[in-house]
Amino acid sequence: MATSLSTTFFAISVSSCSSFETRNCRNSASFYSRNPIIYNPLSSSSSFPCSSHRLLSRKLYRIQATILQDNEEKVAVEDSFQPKSFPDNEGKGISVDPLESTSSSVLERWTIKVEQSVNIFLTDSVIKILDTLYHDRHYARFFVLETIARVPYFAFMSVLHMYESFGWWRRADYLKVHFAESWNEMHHLLIMEELGGNAWWFDRFLAQHIAVFYYFMTVFMYIVSPRMAYHFSECVEMHAFATYDKFIKVQEDELKKMPAPEVAVKYYTEGDLYLFDEFQTSRAPQSRRPKIENLYDVFLNIRDDEAEHCKTMKACQTHGNLRSPHSYSEDAFEDSGCILPQADCEGIVDCIKKSVTSPQGKAN
Repeated sequence: MATSLSTTFFAISVSSCSSFETRNCRNSASFYSRNPIIYNPLSSSSSFPCSSHRLLSRKLYRIQATILQDNEEKVAVEDSFQPKSFPDNEGKGISVDPLESTSSSVLERWTIKVEQSVNIFLTDSVIKILDTLYHDRHYARFFVLETIARVPYFAFMSVLHMYESFGWWRRADYLKVHFAESWNEMHHLLIMEELGGNAWWFDRFLAQHIAVFYYFMTVFMYIVSPRMAYHFSECVEMHAFATYDKFIKVQEDELKKMPAPEVAVKYYTEGDLYLFDEFQTSRAPQSRRPKIENLYDVFLNIRDDEAEHCKTMKACQTHGNLRSPHSYSEDAFEDSGCILPQADCEGIVDCIKKSVTSPQGKAN
């Protein structure tokens, strides 16, 4: 009798679990159909209610990634940061007061809107100046752009090293990626110099003095709001992408008749390409190997480099979202020795704020 009851109870339990799992999968499917998922190749915290939906989503991810890589021109400043997404608070079971959460969310959205508006205004102002000075002098314009474009990565690394000295936190992946980005921009600059973009004294004077001012401005901006600094750099990189894209479309026939500079051939096709893979955080290492046969190929790859910089700067606008492409296959906690646990904040202002508002800070 006991055996019969046990068997009956087990059968009912299995039937209930199966029906519950089916309903759960259906509900989750309807939910995600109403709320399409935006693919983020740098995020590792995605979770789904059932295994079948998880497999389907992975296929959709790969399809979306292919579409994005095939349409590099769809790099938009306006879509660079979504105020509604706060990955640090997802899936952690944090209980937040609804009124406090709503007010902070509204404040956060307004802050982001103001930051991006200022960045776009500054970028547009610089673009108008460059359009006036370099209307038909393409190589000189590119020389100025590349001199300016590598400055933010120096500024980012300077501030990150300062935080290490303070003992707040270390970001090994950030330092690696930003150095690789500066290395890439340096070779863009060398290419423009070989093409004669720095022949005029005025162009060198203007580019170098703008770079000095831009460095200290970026350092200050990165200390106050890293998100704003990364978005501003994304605006600059997006302008560089659009400039090169327009140039190669207009000058395609002429560029294909000209030989590629030697420095470009060496950088893109020879030697150790570890740093070339490092700054492309949206793709796997060794997935892009350029072919350089003429000057058109050089500018085509420079344009694609700028698109990769845009994607990396966009990823950096979400705190803690950046990882080196070479560390994807490693365990997430394997590099924990490079991160100091004393504070997890975005910048010096945020660290001071959290040290004052934290329970330990108030107790002291």
